[in-house]
Amino acid sequence: MDPALVVIIVVITALIFDFTNGFHDTANAMATSIATGALKPRTAVALSAVLNLVGAFLSVEVAKTISGGIVDDAQITPAIIFGGLVGAIMWNLVTWYVGLPSSSSHALFGGLIGAAWVASGVDAIHFVKVVDKVLVPAIVAPLVAGLVAAIATIVVYRLKKAADPRVAHTGFKVGQVASASLVSLAHGTNDAQKTMGIITLALITSGSLAPGSGPPTWVIVSAGLAIAAGTYLGGWRITHTMGRGLTTIEPAQGFAAQTSTATAILASSHLGFALSTTHVASGGIMGSGLGRDRHGVNWGTMGKMAAGWLFTLPAAGIVGALAGKWASTGAVGIIGVAAIGIAVSIGIWILARREPIKPEHIVDEVAAQAELHKVAA
Repeated sequence: MDPALVVIIVVITALIFDFTNGFHDTANAMATSIATGALKPRTAVALSAVLNLVGAFLSVEVAKTISGGIVDDAQITPAIIFGGLVGAIMWNLVTWYVGLPSSSSHALFGGLIGAAWVASGVDAIHFVKVVDKVLVPAIVAPLVAGLVAAIATIVVYRLKKAADPRVAHTGFKVGQVASASLVSLAHGTNDAQKTMGIITLALITSGSLAPGSGPPTWVIVSAGLAIAAGTYLGGWRITHTMGRGLTTIEPAQGFAAQTSTATAILASSHLGFALSTTHVASGGIMGSGLGRDRHGVNWGTMGKMAAGWLFTLPAAGIVGALAGKWASTGAVGIIGVAAIGIAVSIGIWILARREPIKPEHIVDEVAAQAELHKVAA
């Protein structure tokens, strides 16, 4: 197969992954605002989409980590990268279907590492970089976000006691809009860069860019547009889990969770850490739940999420390894991997259509929850 055609296929596949990243991770920014009624679902995803696009232009440090730190660009090919992307997309779609807020970022890392390892050998992986830039932030960032959110929630609720209840309720809803916007901006800054890094890596391995190059402008623009388009679709299944399944969220609590999440993501993006925004957002929500009430977290849901986090890297890695190995054999392999990927994607979409979760469902739950609060008051 013509090498230029392979690069084009990789770029398109990377943007498809970016699109799935958008609708898979919408909940990171907007679940709490939708859950409290601070924003209507459609308004929330539209605002998040715009800010994801803006955030894509703020930094390229994470993109450089992906394109020059995780794998050895001299030992892999665009076909191997293609296989890794297919592994990431498959895991994103499966976890989206079951409403599990797993990490799109770790799906990407797992797919890429698995494909490179099997197709090019263990020497193709920079394990020190993987530990330093991926694994350590994966553990530390959600813990920090959760701790900050718990402390912030305790402080916020103490301040709330001294304020007029109606004024405080309205004020925190307004604050949620601002903090959710900041999370969306941070998400675009961190997650859109991962696709930029993958495309840049493909261009470097094909000889189109010199090693160590940053993402060209067209890569930044296309990645930003793809993640914004995916975000606008909503990802309602995961929004439902994070907004209602993990803990019952009030405006003051949501404000604390979102502010801590945005702070952690923006700081990590500045340092070039390719962390999981899903992990950070979940840590913030859980921390805020504990800060309000030590029994306020649904540990069953949290356990399912944690299991998904643990399985994401190896699961995407296995699929990426198989796809990367097959794709690296030539044109037949690339076509075969693409065909299976398309067939699986269509199958998941058909299954999702049978049991849809729509914005209206979330709105109805928000209204029901608000009514319960009135009765309790």
